[in-house]
Amino acid sequence: MFEEKAEAALMKSYTGKEVQTRHAALALHMAGGGGLEIWQFTSRKPQPASFIPKLGDTGVFVLKVKCQDAKEMLEMQKARGLDVKGQVKQRSDGSSHYYMNDPHGFWFEVVESNEWFGPTNFGGGVGGAVLGVSDIDRAIKLYGGVLGYDRVVQDDTKIFEEWSDLPGGSERYRRVILKRLEPSKGPFSELLGSGELELVQALDREPKAIYSDRFWGDLGFIHLCFDVRNMKDLEVELTAAGYPFTVDSSNSFDMGEASGQFSYIEDPDGTLIEFVETHKIPIVKKIGWFVDVRKRAQEKPLPKWMLRLLAINRIKD
Repeated sequence: MFEEKAEAALMKSYTGKEVQTRHAALALHMAGGGGLEIWQFTSRKPQPASFIPKLGDTGVFVLKVKCQDAKEMLEMQKARGLDVKGQVKQRSDGSSHYYMNDPHGFWFEVVESNEWFGPTNFGGGVGGAVLGVSDIDRAIKLYGGVLGYDRVVQDDTKIFEEWSDLPGGSERYRRVILKRLEPSKGPFSELLGSGELELVQALDREPKAIYSDRFWGDLGFIHLCFDVRNMKDLEVELTAAGYPFTVDSSNSFDMGEASGQFSYIEDPDGTLIEFVETHKIPIVKKIGWFVDVRKRAQEKPLPKWMLRLLAINRIKD
């Protein structure tokens, strides 16, 4: 969607009170699912956590990636030499999944999905995230209330056998999986899909903060991002709920080939959540065709044929 090298001037409160420079690219999968912003400091060496994070440590711990068939996806990834952990297991909703590491040791959960925008041989885009929280009941007021993940798919407390391959997987947790009762709305809703959030609370120990004593932008999943409309109304609702914006770009912010407004809040444990209201996106860069989504109905999705044209901008090896 965009690629840019620039200063992150508005994030000084999370980067040691100094302006840091970075290289960022937002990647989407045309089969459907959320995007992934791949981000790297260019002004400093990004730092890892000083400890090995475990399930339940506060912050984004696992990124969920969609697939059609978990067994086929796993065999394909093994053939490519990727670091797959354990075997395919079944979730309580009947779908299959497994876990894997990327080259930095970050955890990914590959989960079967039946929600797709376009064809795919195996996988798709982002389907959600696993977040460690210190108090699930308090966290649900934000994620399930204000942010609209109001359908409780699972709420269990035990030692979960399917987590045996993950750090801390032999401990006892409370686990709540949230989805939306109502379908997502907005210009990109059909491409991005609905997704799910999984909240995990450690019961056998006090959790650590994954980003304790580190900068936003250091190694890991630095924040969770939502595509939104009507940023001003959202700010009013979040402030009333006790979650005021800690960063706000105010009007339109240029992101190289795209533009929009972004803001941040902190969840009850200090995990950063970003909201992006897209204003302009490139449909076909080569001919300079951009779409200003502010001129369209707020809740109506962009035509599928228009979204499919984004594939023309694909960067190939």
